[in-house]
Amino acid sequence: MYADDETVRRILLDTGDTWAVVGLSDNPSRAAYGVAGVLQRFGKKIVPVHPKAVTVHGERGYASLADIPFPVDVVDVFVNSDLAGGVADEAVAVGAKAVWFQLGVIDEAAYERTRAAGLEMVMDRCPAIEIPRLDDRA
Repeated sequence: MYADDETVRRILLDTGDTWAVVGLSDNPSRAAYGVAGVLQRFGKKIVPVHPKAVTVHGERGYASLADIPFPVDVVDVFVNSDLAGGVADEAVAVGAKAVWFQLGVIDEAAYERTRAAGLEMVMDRCPAIEIPRLDDRA
């Protein structure tokens, strides 16, 4: 509903390889930790974004998207739906090309704003689930 398979494919394959993962901490029991590992194995550079700005999977963390001193292609959002819209707005402000809201993260108004700003967007899906499906969609 919030992104067709072609949009998912474009974001994963053609949008760029630098993914800011908002909500990523060094806690291996959290979903963001596992998904970030899958993204790395798929060749993406992950950038942890968390208030504690910890290093995760060998990558330096930043407290916010605005603190990242280089361009980010995709912003992958692991915060609850109440906070996700603000993150999407920050993604637009820093010049990201796409925003990806994880499973269960839904903010329809943020989706509309982000798309209206010209960014690709996926909502309520997980790239770690979508990556293995890429070969099935060829």
